[in-house]
Amino acid sequence: MGRVWAQLGVSAAAVLGWAGAAVACAPSHVVAPGETLFSIAEEQLGDLSRWSLIFYNNPDIQGGSLLELPAGTVLAIPCPDTAASAPVATPEPVAAPEPETFVPDPTPLLQDEAELRLVTASNYAPFTDLDWPGQGMLTELVNAALEETPNPLTYSITWENDWSKHLFPMLDSKEFDMGFPWYQPDCTGNPTHERCANFHFSEPLVDLVILLFSRSDALLPFESDADLVGKTLCRPAGYFTHDLDRADRRWLSQGLITLEQPSSPDACFEMLMAGEVDAVALNEFLGVQKMFELGLTDKVAPLSRPLSVEGLHVLISKKHWRGTAHLYRFNAGLAKLKQTDRYNAIVSRHLALFWDQIKQ
Repeated sequence: MGRVWAQLGVSAAAVLGWAGAAVACAPSHVVAPGETLFSIAEEQLGDLSRWSLIFYNNPDIQGGSLLELPAGTVLAIPCPDTAASAPVATPEPVAAPEPETFVPDPTPLLQDEAELRLVTASNYAPFTDLDWPGQGMLTELVNAALEETPNPLTYSITWENDWSKHLFPMLDSKEFDMGFPWYQPDCTGNPTHERCANFHFSEPLVDLVILLFSRSDALLPFESDADLVGKTLCRPAGYFTHDLDRADRRWLSQGLITLEQPSSPDACFEMLMAGEVDAVALNEFLGVQKMFELGLTDKVAPLSRPLSVEGLHVLISKKHWRGTAHLYRFNAGLAKLKQTDRYNAIVSRHLALFWDQIKQ
């Protein structure tokens, strides 16, 4: 299913989840040959866009391909709490059920005077946001992972919305012990990158899918990297570009694509609609959010083939005298968390809330 959703004969509204069919959802699913996360989401959840619920509920498949799942893989399916009933033949619309009340996890380790000092920023929903329930998915995952560490330590969180201050000087000077969430560049191919040279990265809290968003009336084929040679992509200034110039994809250094970097995601979508770029490259959450905010849901389609899958990590300065110890403890707690239902429950709550709010 390495095609644009609209090429499958599916409307943008159906892709993004306005339409939902009653389905018989099973708590687990064994991948059959040829199945993708998209086809499984459509079968099990009645909605192509719900692939991300399955993806983020199965950390073992994160970092891999959404289109090529090994046959025999057992996936946990986040079925609705109340199974959908069979469709009723009636011309009258059926009111949607009220969304469940979102109850964040308790945070007994979160204290003002704490042994660990963490720094993050708001306005990054659904991941980190002071106005989001639980202050964001990743905030809750960090809390849960810290609770699972050997001999848990208390922690505090400082919200500094100027991201440029987090690495230097805040973490580099050890004013704070940990910062989150951060992408990890290609440290193997570029070990001198300032993040690679100066910071330890935790295992990923989640992997974030980076998609291309194309005009529906000029769909961009993307079966392989070769399809994008000579194309013009847009990603705002200040956003990472390492996925466009990694070891197996030297698009920038070899001049294989043109990259436009205006000041904002909104500007990228304006350039897309003006025909000045072929696609906008953003994470799925921000891209879909902008489609709704800008009224482009009938004019723009996300491509189903991911451009890349990028982990979101906790960072610790290599200068920190207890940096490796903190890293070991956090990774141990995160690994333990990912084997529990709590990890899946946190992810499911936040993703369901995000998609429900986007579609209102």
